[in-house]
Amino acid sequence: MAISTLLNLTVPLANDTSTNSQGLLMPKLQYRFRVTLENFGVSNETQELTKQVIDATRPTVAFEPIELPVYNSKVYIAGKHTWNPVTITLRDDVNNNVQKLVAEQLQKQFDFFEQSAAAAGIDYKFVQRIEILDGGNGVNTPQVLETWELYGCMLTNVEYGSLAYANNDPVTVTLSIQYDNATQIGAAPNTGRLATG
Repeated sequence: MAISTLLNLTVPLANDTSTNSQGLLMPKLQYRFRVTLENFGVSNETQELTKQVIDATRPTVAFEPIELPVYNSKVYIAGKHTWNPVTITLRDDVNNNVQKLVAEQLQKQFDFFEQSAAAAGIDYKFVQRIEILDGGNGVNTPQVLETWELYGCMLTNVEYGSLAYANNDPVTVTLSIQYDNATQIGAAPNTGRLATG
C-alpha cells in the first residue's frame, strides 16, 4: 500500500498537475556505472580494465563564443566546440593485466624503443563507452539508463601513481583520454540520441 504523504516529498510546481501523483524521482547514483574500451591495446581481454575501474569522469563540452559587435551592444553566437579530456582511474592488479593493456595501447601510439610513431590515427584510436546502470546484478540483469560513447580516443597522459609504506590504498593507474567526438544515448536503442557532438 502506498503511503500518500510520500507524494508530498518533492518541490511543488506552479500549474503542474503531474506532481499531485508523483513524488521525488529516483536519482542516478554515481557508483552504478561501467566503462568499456574497444580497440584498446592489442589483447582481446579489455574486460579486465572494466573490472578494475575505480572512478571515471563523464565528458564536458565547451563552445568558443564569437562576439558580434552591433549598433549599441554586442551579441554572441556559438563557435567551434571542444571536448575536454576525461580520466579513468584503475586498480593495478597483481597479474599485471591493467599494465599489459595500457602498455599495449601506448606502444600502438608510439614505439618508445624504436622511436617510431603510428602512421595514422586509425592505427591506435579506440572507442570508450561509459554506461550508467540501475543497480541490477546477478539474476536481475542491470539496465542501462544512459550511455556516453566517445569516438577517436587516445591516451594523452598516463600516471602510474605513487607508493607509500603508510598507505593502505591499492596502487592505481590514471588515464587521461582525449577524444574527437561524443554522443549521449538514452536507455533503449530506439529512444534516439539525447545529445550529439
